[in-house]
Amino acid sequence: MPSITTADGTEIYYKDWGTGQPIVFSHGWPLTADDWDNQMLFFLAQGFRVIAHDRRGHGRSTQTWTGNEMDTYADDLAALTAALDLKDAVHVGHSTGGGEVARYLGRHGSQRVAKAVLIGAVPPIMLKTAGNPGGLPIDVFDGIRAGVAGNRAEFYRDITLPFYGYNRPGAKISEGIRQHWWLQGMMGGIKAHYDCVKAFSETDFTEDLKKIDVPTFVMHGDDDQIVPIGASGLLSAKLVKGAELKVYPGLPHGMCATHPDIINADLLAFIRK
Repeated sequence: MPSITTADGTEIYYKDWGTGQPIVFSHGWPLTADDWDNQMLFFLAQGFRVIAHDRRGHGRSTQTWTGNEMDTYADDLAALTAALDLKDAVHVGHSTGGGEVARYLGRHGSQRVAKAVLIGAVPPIMLKTAGNPGGLPIDVFDGIRAGVAGNRAEFYRDITLPFYGYNRPGAKISEGIRQHWWLQGMMGGIKAHYDCVKAFSETDFTEDLKKIDVPTFVMHGDDDQIVPIGASGLLSAKLVKGAELKVYPGLPHGMCATHPDIINADLLAFIRK
């Protein structure tokens, strides 16, 4: 399997298909590059080069017990883009992956980057604090940690319901999508997944967002039960200079899987703009 080895010896698995302008996809917690299969197949057919990696501790990458925080995630992404010598790349991040993209740009700059897309992304900060009164209380994230540590397999099965909006009245549930989420989650390491809860919930990306100097598209469902839009997408779009915001009425956190035709079309329009 293709991989790069980072400075601390971690192997980062990645997919790299096609030719043309590169699109780099960063996945959410606790998933893998496979969460982007629909988007990668679509953009490959549109003539783009598509790249997605398994974050350290996730999927087929090393099950790390250290480095499971945003600075290292961003450095791993920078190492991958350097190893592949990517130029004029579009970076697309979903959920935790959106934080990874923001920190990558804030920490490493945009020399290799043409555009950025944040989908249902965790910035600027998820945790409720004095400076972020609209965030979620620490109890929410303590509950996630308890679920991971206590019965990860059951917790991962249950969380797919709000993740995809399948707990809403009249929702058409895809058991295949739920099982695909569960399979991806169970491929990763429990220590990395446990640590990543702190990384995605407590990291403050405010200064990273202010540093972004490439065209940026913020996409967020207004029925996102995992990363509520009010303290995330709406604020991020104000912090990134010139960002374009699109709110998707009624769509859930996992809208890339539940509504790929809508998301792919809007992504393509933004990239080609």
